[in-house]
Amino acid sequence: MLARGLLAAFAGKGLVPAEVVADPIFPTAVTLSAGLTVLLATRLGFPISTTHALLGGLVGAGLVASPVGINTATLATGFLLPLLTSPVVSVALSGGLYPALRAGRRRLGITRETCVCIGETVGESASCQVRYSGTFVGLSARSVLDTAHYASAGAVSFARGLNDTPKIAALLLVGNVVAPGAALVAVGIVMATGGLISARRVATTMSRDVTDMNPGQGFTANAITSVLVIGASALGLPVSTTHVSCGALFGTVTRQAHWHTIRHIVLALVITLPLAAVVLMRVMAG
Repeated sequence: MLARGLLAAFAGKGLVPAEVVADPIFPTAVTLSAGLTVLLATRLGFPISTTHALLGGLVGAGLVASPVGINTATLATGFLLPLLTSPVVSVALSGGLYPALRAGRRRLGITRETCVCIGETVGESASCQVRYSGTFVGLSARSVLDTAHYASAGAVSFARGLNDTPKIAALLLVGNVVAPGAALVAVGIVMATGGLISARRVATTMSRDVTDMNPGQGFTANAITSVLVIGASALGLPVSTTHVSCGALFGTVTRQAHWHTIRHIVLALVITLPLAAVVLMRVMAG
């Protein structure tokens, strides 16, 4: 119900000439280039944008296979503008929402405690954990936040599926070989399988290596990410879940921010699109 706009956008129509889109080699080359780019980044633990990788493949196909190239106006307004503005909006929203939530927590008398958890075995390192004490509408503040955190994580998972699945499925619809419903289900299943097998390194980077987050910061980042991505997807705007999520994390960082990791993430996000385009050119040349 919500994916039709993105299905149309990432089929390549309007960005790449129709005769290029109709060539069976086109979706194969775009898929291979995007897939290889994302697999490489995942292997290295870099949270890059699948959207950028797919867009790089589309741009590379237009530059290589078409004598007229690509429609730069469509590229700028239909793709690059929402991709560039969405992480900035995410940073601004999370940077404003987290202090407001923190102030509200303090007014409700909910305090934050830091405890040191000692390992159960000799030689196991100790770790610090942040916990909340107090009540909210008669319930334990910690239980309420844990429940809200799980719900927000589920919302981000839904947003990721809604945002990325139709972009990949659109390539299967070229030539009307596969029905839209079947393409969406097939891509969704494969995405879930890939996440179970290979997502741990990227998850570790996002959850631990950007900043030493407390539960409130994690909830804020999840809430901002899910609202922005679901809203943009429903409007057919091609934003990047990874970009928005990184922006939400950057907006909540404090003095504990790990700027070395952040610089690497930003660099990976910047080079994704041109790298995917170069990979596609190599694939098509071969």
